[in-house]
Amino acid sequence: MPSATDHQAFQERRDLVFLLLSGLFLGTMAMLNLLGLTRFLLLGSLGRWPLVVAVGALPYPLTFLCTDLISELWGERRAGQLVWVGFLLNGWIVLILWLGGVLPGTDGFGGGLGLPDPAATGDLPVFYELRRLTFGGVTASMVAYLAAQFTDVRLFHFWKRLTGGRALWLRNNGSTLISQLVDTSAVVLISHYGAHVLPVDPAAALPPQLLGFIASGYLFKLLVALADTVPFILLVGWLRPWLGIPEPGEEIAPQA
Repeated sequence: MPSATDHQAFQERRDLVFLLLSGLFLGTMAMLNLLGLTRFLLLGSLGRWPLVVAVGALPYPLTFLCTDLISELWGERRAGQLVWVGFLLNGWIVLILWLGGVLPGTDGFGGGLGLPDPAATGDLPVFYELRRLTFGGVTASMVAYLAAQFTDVRLFHFWKRLTGGRALWLRNNGSTLISQLVDTSAVVLISHYGAHVLPVDPAAALPPQLLGFIASGYLFKLLVALADTVPFILLVGWLRPWLGIPEPGEEIAPQA
């Protein structure tokens, strides 16, 4: 029977781990929105399919590992709360970018006195270029984010209930691989049709280009998702006893 001292130590560890996972999740979401579509990376090819990934998507698969760990250890409710906090963070970033654009500045934009207007030369300050790209992809990002993260959390617990808390690999991959397809498809389609910020070739047929963006983005996320299966299982196996959760499938009860 754990003593009061043990309970306190476990609670401090639980708070620390939840803070670290939440910080990684929210920090990654901020990077995704700010870096977003500022650059597309060519990471190789698989046959005739080039592996083209937006720089903002590089850390994004980490968010699914974080929500899967929180789902496994703290339950569906806490994971859902974190998803909503991430959504509010998206809105906060958009608000600051909007304010930064409408308030007067020394660059001559927004009604400031400032320096000679760079718009006369056709150049935009770095902030406005970043703002344009962020605004262009933020609708796609927020819609895809909610759809994918809630799909991930719901499917994770569906597989957990179906297997009675067993088969960690199944709920980790079964939830992430489907939610990543939802996310990638939504981001590509909304980014193009809603914001027109994808680097498409107007002289070439559009459907194959969009399919290529979806396929290459999903392939990258699929490979990362499969690669995180072993770390997920090892982390769960290590964290359960360290956090005082002895039974497989058991979740941390909310504090009274």
